This record gives sequence, structure tokens and C-alpha cells, in this order.
Amino acid sequence: MREVYLKISGRVQGIGFRRWAEKTAKSIGSISGWVRNVDDGTVEILMRGEEEKIEQMVLACRKGPLLSRVDNISFLPGVRNYFLPPIEDGVFERI
Repeated sequence: MREVYLKISGRVQGIGFRRWAEKTAKSIGSISGWVRNVDDGTVEILMRGEEEKIEQMVLACRKGPLLSRVDNISFLPGVRNYFLPPIEDGVFERI
């Protein structure tokens, strides 16, 4: 199992990126986590799953949905704060 926390920048808000991420994670399967918009215009994804499934999701995020433009994906340290929800096994959701 692998857990990653991504920060995705570019044109990623207002174009359905979160809905796309949720559908993509579900279609890949066996990925738990969440996706959210951040006030700075980025999108964050915290996800956990099998190594190969996580790699597939990261590769998909590099392209994003049709109207997006992904400029950068940063891997954030796994530091948790109490304002963000934990990963719920078997669930990938928009928050």
C-alpha cells in the first residue's frame, strides 16, 4: 500500500477537476482518499492504494480532464492537520 498527498497547480479549478478525479479513482479501482479545491487555486488529493493503482492515478492527474491545464504536481509530505479528514477505506470523495 502507498499513500500520496498531491498538490496540483494550473487551470484546475472551475473545470470539473474534482469530479473527474473522483470518477477516475473509481474507474481505476482500489483507491481511497479525497480531492479538494484550495484557496490558492490548486487542487489537493490525498489517496491510498496499491502501488500500481496510485501510479495510474498520478499519471492520469498529470493530464487531467479535457478543459484543464496541469502545470505542476507536487508531492507533499504526509503531515496531517486536524482540519483535513482522514482517508476512509473504500471511499474516494470530493470535499
